[in-house]
Amino acid sequence: MFARTILGAAAAAIAFASAPALAQQKLDFILNWVPGGDHAPYYYAKKLGWYAKEGIDLNIEPGKGSALATQKVGAGANPIGLADMAGVLVAKGKGADTVAVFNVYANSPQGMYWLKSSGIKGVKDFVGKKIGNPAADGARVMWPALAKANGIDPKSVTWVNIDANAKLAALKAKSIDVTTSFYNIHHVFQRELGDDMGFLAWRDAGLNPYGNSIIVNAKFLEGNRATIDKFVKVTQRAFAACVKEPEPCVQALVDANGALKFDNEFTNWKLVEVLMSDKFSREMALGIHEDGRMKADYELVKEYIGLDKPFDVKAVYTNEFLDRSIKMPK
Repeated sequence: MFARTILGAAAAAIAFASAPALAQQKLDFILNWVPGGDHAPYYYAKKLGWYAKEGIDLNIEPGKGSALATQKVGAGANPIGLADMAGVLVAKGKGADTVAVFNVYANSPQGMYWLKSSGIKGVKDFVGKKIGNPAADGARVMWPALAKANGIDPKSVTWVNIDANAKLAALKAKSIDVTTSFYNIHHVFQRELGDDMGFLAWRDAGLNPYGNSIIVNAKFLEGNRATIDKFVKVTQRAFAACVKEPEPCVQALVDANGALKFDNEFTNWKLVEVLMSDKFSREMALGIHEDGRMKADYELVKEYIGLDKPFDVKAVYTNEFLDRSIKMPK
């Protein structure tokens, strides 16, 4: 009798201990690209168990471009993902049903790089040139807007498909004339190209739409609002923690991705902080999509790129899950 009681108690203890694990909801989160400094907060929160504590088993998947992430989330293959917001607006016009719930890049991270020795001085000199980047890169989606904003025909350049890791080599070999990259790895281009580096930040060329945002499949959001609420609040807290003390965040990223180097990803993260900060992230909430900016981004995409089908821009984002007390430092 006593033995049966002990066994029963042990079984109950095991069942109780297993309960949190059974209650975990798996979320397959596809990144915009391979893990880097800009993704450190997700790995930090996961390492500390913040997602697990909220019942979320977060699976972080490397991506291959914002366009692919948007496509997969829109189709429901992944419930959540990270993608360039302007591309998300374009995809919404094509029927991709996604909702942005957290903005990472309040400033556009897009930049163009070339060799000064090629004679190129700016966008107008891209005419007739070859621009190399991955086929699913978000810069291709937004290129027509940048071209038209600077008075050139978007079709006046030739796009060349190259792997992201081959950009610098192709530029040095002059097999391409220009490439694109996010500002958070600006230091890599500086190191490799030195004084011969030509650079233009899109945000300084009349084009500064919201950049990377976390998007959720609309149907998934409809049935899992409580889960997404917890995910957003944990993520927002993680980004704020990484701004305050970046070293442990970057270390968590490196620990989870052995090929990465701490110093490189730390520099990457410090550049990300520049992209995260604008008037609204500092005064309203970290991660916010401000209504006026979203309306302007919609009009920009509509005018320069075109939308297959118009829609209410407020249907493609929500700020309801944000903790308004968490802001970027002023």
